[in-house]
Amino acid sequence: MGMDHGTTAISFQIIDENKEDVAYFSLKRDEVSNNEVNFKDTVTEYVDAKDINLLAMTYAMGDSINKITPLSKVKNKGILSINGAGKVTGGGSKIYDEIISLKIPSVLIPGLHSNCEFMDERFRASYSHCASSEKVSLTYYAYNVTGWKNMIIADISSNTVSILVEDAIIKGAIDACIGAMGFIHGPLDLGMIRDIDEGRKTANECFSHAGVSKIAKVDTKINNVKEEIIEKALNNDKKGVLAIDSLVMGVVMEIYGLYGIAENKIDGIILTGSGGTMTSPINISGKIKEKVEDIAPVKVLTDKSGAIGSSYIAYDIYKNKKDKIMGIDVLK
Repeated sequence: MGMDHGTTAISFQIIDENKEDVAYFSLKRDEVSNNEVNFKDTVTEYVDAKDINLLAMTYAMGDSINKITPLSKVKNKGILSINGAGKVTGGGSKIYDEIISLKIPSVLIPGLHSNCEFMDERFRASYSHCASSEKVSLTYYAYNVTGWKNMIIADISSNTVSILVEDAIIKGAIDACIGAMGFIHGPLDLGMIRDIDEGRKTANECFSHAGVSKIAKVDTKINNVKEEIIEKALNNDKKGVLAIDSLVMGVVMEIYGLYGIAENKIDGIILTGSGGTMTSPINISGKIKEKVEDIAPVKVLTDKSGAIGSSYIAYDIYKNKKDKIMGIDVLK
């Protein structure tokens, strides 16, 4: 079983001993937080929790671990701090605690950060945090699907995060707080730095309103942001159209940036996430593809890549006794 701890929802993929799909389900973080739904009741609709051989989990930044680690050996849920990570609902923490209470054998996947020795030392020196842990999962899914050892992955949704893989090892990534805008989150520009310094907003408030929502002038519940931006664009609202065009621009810049520093010839480019896979009602993936396909072939995956990739990690650790995943050590 695999888990993807996303911005608006936490999703799960269950596969059988032949790596075939059993079930996929998603829990909205705010609904978990408000006790409208819970992990225990939902998972038992599909399988007996006692039959889960291994669950590979992701949680928040994953920045206090640098190996895939058994949950029994993880402190503070694998994070240095919950601060500065976007809106905190408490839903993910509740699910984490439920998994422990159910005694499901579990491992926690690390994020990509300065203590990850498998990454290029330039990324480690430049950025304290490069990507949260579900980006490891979707990278593993992309590798399993394509076999590409040298690729660039752009995951576009609430955040935009782009990942560089060389020789089947994750070498670096550009997170939303330092790179391209997603629908909700994005980098802090000079105006936001001034807002912070002058006490009008916290850094986290700025980060949570620095995506293309600021361009579209959309300020609503996080679950509705993307849909409202898309609706504006479809209605030819100038700010909505500009928001989509700016989203595409940022992603293309990131892909070319990673391409420019890659040591190996790139085998292919992956687009994933709810924005990266969108072809209708706006063909966001097509807009990006036409700008970057001169670099390498472009493949569009599912927006379920994180959950599926986590389940593949669990499968290969349990079934195939893998001791490394994309360069990351598996702690026994």
